[in-house]
Amino acid sequence: MRALILGGTREARDLAALLVGRGDYVISSLAGRVKDPALPVGEVRIGGFGGPEGLTEWIREHSIDVLFDATHPFAEKISQSAATACATTGTPLIHLHRPAWEKQPGETWIEVSSMDEAAAESARFSTVLLTIGRQKLAHFAGCDSTRFLIRCVDPPEVALPPQHDILLSRGPFTIDGEKDLIQSNGIEALVTKNSGGDLTHAKLEAARDLHIPVIIVQRPPLPAEGTLVHTAADAIAALP
Repeated sequence: MRALILGGTREARDLAALLVGRGDYVISSLAGRVKDPALPVGEVRIGGFGGPEGLTEWIREHSIDVLFDATHPFAEKISQSAATACATTGTPLIHLHRPAWEKQPGETWIEVSSMDEAAAESARFSTVLLTIGRQKLAHFAGCDSTRFLIRCVDPPEVALPPQHDILLSRGPFTIDGEKDLIQSNGIEALVTKNSGGDLTHAKLEAARDLHIPVIIVQRPPLPAEGTLVHTAADAIAALP
């Protein structure tokens, strides 16, 4: 079987290892937005395809038997491109996305559906911990009355809010470490995407313990095409 895996998530790496262990031919495609990504086993390509048309042609040229969309839950465009390309080529599509976080007792969530809404809610606070990665930071550039502590893996290259500090760091994080970060910086609110997983979940537990509200951007809907699973093992089980 020839499989294409989209995404550089931990779930994508787990899946690549399982498929290679079965003897399947695996190509993993990473967007290339992280400068030093953890690489999966098997063949790896870096970069985009040129939209759904380019992905369609690539699938045909490389005789792909199944496509796994194991991208970040907020990588909306590539998930839609995958759905379109698979529908056009008749290629089975399996979405491997980790479960979303669910609000727990004692947590204060301000749930929003977009980065613009998150930015508007941030204006209510004087100091905010912003943990949304670096691609969408420009949505907060107009928040001139709030100081942001921006945590991301690589230096941002977009417009930033006037009052900000940059903290370059990569998870996993601990609850005690997150508490110390919040308290030492006078953080009044946390902004995050509902990415799911356990690598960065500690910030939600720290915010709960310190009674800090969380402005949380909920996920965009997945395309209707394809099968949704949450683990690499389930992705293997879902193979046609």
